[in-house]
Amino acid sequence: MNRRNALFALLLGLLGFSVAPRAAEAQQAGKVGTTFTAGPEIFGKQLQILKETFPGASRVAILSNPADPSFALQAREVEATARSLRIRLQHVEARGPEEFESAFAAMARERADALLVTGSSTFLAHRARLAQLAMKGRLPTMLSFRESVEAGGLMACAVNMAAFVGRAAVYVDKILKGAKPADLPVEQPTKFELVINLKTAKALGASIAPSVLARADEVIQ
Repeated sequence: MNRRNALFALLLGLLGFSVAPRAAEAQQAGKVGTTFTAGPEIFGKQLQILKETFPGASRVAILSNPADPSFALQAREVEATARSLRIRLQHVEARGPEEFESAFAAMARERADALLVTGSSTFLAHRARLAQLAMKGRLPTMLSFRESVEAGGLMACAVNMAAFVGRAAVYVDKILKGAKPADLPVEQPTKFELVINLKTAKALGASIAPSVLARADEVIQ
């Protein structure tokens, strides 16, 4: 990210831009008009890729933070996809790192075959700890941030942040030129990237499906 885009990203936060699940929810909540969010649909996509990578996974744990505004929508989206894939879900909650150990203990008790970690900023901030716990529990994990894969996580289907921040910069530029935030539309990122950590896969003894590897935007060796 160059310094100009970094500045625009900072300005975006300072100007009060919010993250809302969908345009309708943002408008109904009376929030600032312009909203950048991947939407809950990405979690269904992540579950599909996880199932394609590990076809034998019939029980998947979903780690969520109930304090996140989009928590309910995330859960509904994942449930719908799980039904179509005939996957049994185990919903596990953690509001902070102090609850990680008990969350993974619950996954072990239910014998989860794999794990999907939703896009909470808390999980991003403590990505290294989550990677350690997933490795300890031998859980193949789908994550929501590329940084989580760089920290030792197995794989992520994540928003392409370069494109995301670029669009944010355009919106901030419009506001600085006099546009009203409430008049600008809610916008969802359209570019996503699949990142896979083969070093982690090897440590887990997991084999990544060739069809998934072929679609990866980046493979960490």
